[in-house]
Amino acid sequence: MVNKNLTEYYGSLSHLDNESWELYRSLELAKELTAGETLAKLGDEHPEIVALCADLGKPTRLIDFGNKYPDRFFNFGLAEKNMVTAAAGLATTGKIPFVATYASFLGLLCAEQIRTAVAYPNLKVRLIGTHTGIAMGYYGSSHHATEDISIVRSMANMTVISPCDGTSLADLIEESVKTYDGPIYFRVSRGREDSVYKNRNIKSKIGRANVLRDGNDIAIIACGVTVQWALEAAEILAAEGIQAKIIDMHTIKPIDVDCILQTAKEVGNIVTVEEHNIMGGLGSAVAEILMENGAHCKFKRHGLNDEYSIIGKPYYLYGYYKLDGKGIAEVAKKQL
Repeated sequence: MVNKNLTEYYGSLSHLDNESWELYRSLELAKELTAGETLAKLGDEHPEIVALCADLGKPTRLIDFGNKYPDRFFNFGLAEKNMVTAAAGLATTGKIPFVATYASFLGLLCAEQIRTAVAYPNLKVRLIGTHTGIAMGYYGSSHHATEDISIVRSMANMTVISPCDGTSLADLIEESVKTYDGPIYFRVSRGREDSVYKNRNIKSKIGRANVLRDGNDIAIIACGVTVQWALEAAEILAAEGIQAKIIDMHTIKPIDVDCILQTAKEVGNIVTVEEHNIMGGLGSAVAEILMENGAHCKFKRHGLNDEYSIIGKPYYLYGYYKLDGKGIAEVAKKQL
């Protein structure tokens, strides 16, 4: 029975405050964590798919696959490193293992196993790190994942993907099963983000950025959960007569070089946005392309400025670090 005082403090269980992100009925709110249901749909056609979790099958929604295919679903408990190594072994037998846990445990804690057991032999293992960036809010730095992009993208053979919603994630997972080889690190948020692609007739393909809005005053290149707020920022800017081009750079490695260079040429002013340390993340990847190709373009990286996040509710933190629509618009205006 739910404590009455807690219910009064947090709000009605049937009408949760969107800004609280409390745990009650959290799975019902995590509608954009579509990995499990996508794999469940692909399971009959692809019997080689197996799924592995580390006591977090429900929060990552991988349990949606496990409920349909219990004999192909493995729970390793709190043994994430063993889980990744086992996935590598399964891949050598022709299976396609999908591994899911919080990004702080996967991209950071399991970095050695990813590098040595998965990336080095170039195995077809799909790693899904959920609850990325500062989405875990009040859990603090131990559960924040603001370094995982820089760690994993520096590993040879690795593909790094940060979808903005469940529709995009589903597209990219399906492609990864049917036509894409080598290891992949999927970086997804908590599942409570707004849907970006649900009402857009745009498919997400690995290695190809999606232009979600045209503009010629400034370009905002975002990934993951920040894409929805980049679009919100574009609306704020448009009200002030500033037209922003919004690009969803869901694939950070291999990055869409042509899109970056074309944007630099046509717009000439780029801001990258990520819920990640600006050291080594999306912004660094874009900067590398601009510099190596001699692009003439104003440029700014926006994210966590080489620091550990403070502790608080996620939406408060997004606002504090100017990663919400209002904050991104403010950063973009200063770049003009």
